[in-house]
Amino acid sequence: MKRRVAILISGRGSNMAALIRAAAAPDFPAEIAVVISNRADAAGLQKAAESGVAVEVIESKPFGKDRAGFEAKLQAALDARGIELICLAGFMRLFTAEFVQRWYGRMLNIHPSLLPSFPGLDPHGQALRAGVKLSGATVHFVIPETDAGPIVMQGAVVVRDDDTPDALSERILGVEHRIYPEALKLLARDQVRLEGDLCRTKAAEQADQVMIWPMVS
Repeated sequence: MKRRVAILISGRGSNMAALIRAAAAPDFPAEIAVVISNRADAAGLQKAAESGVAVEVIESKPFGKDRAGFEAKLQAALDARGIELICLAGFMRLFTAEFVQRWYGRMLNIHPSLLPSFPGLDPHGQALRAGVKLSGATVHFVIPETDAGPIVMQGAVVVRDDDTPDALSERILGVEHRIYPEALKLLARDQVRLEGDLCRTKAAEQADQVMIWPMVS
């Protein structure tokens, strides 16, 4: 049986679209059962509907600072659809510790940096100002702290000397679209295990690749 997944969005749904495309493959171990947005004007809603995925809007603005009230309505929607796993894809609302704990080990997020470096806003600008030679994207389990939690998968790109935040962002976005479906696949197949604050995967036991930049001779 395929695992039932909800994708939560607030905007254009770029990573959402990558997950939907991947899940369309017959052998993908999860199905995107619904896309839920906390904003009625999120562009990703139309993309999801055009892909044949059910969409739902649960506006967060009327709840103001009542995060628990919003989450109660969200949880009811998830329960009604039998959701087993959640993927956050540009979902711009913080959760309470109680909601995160309920979904611990079953809720993923993606961030455009090699966490724990450069969490929060402007990760690409942070990376360029720090002068790092590699940057990338991280899929991680969600915990109450922002852009934290056990790391499931990462992908890296070279940072060029003439990079701008926009140029770096565009290249990393391609990495995001590759690793998010793969991370969901690992989770849906029960190929990850949590050991305290760490996530272990079977793939990690076979890792032997090295990436160095700049190249040396």
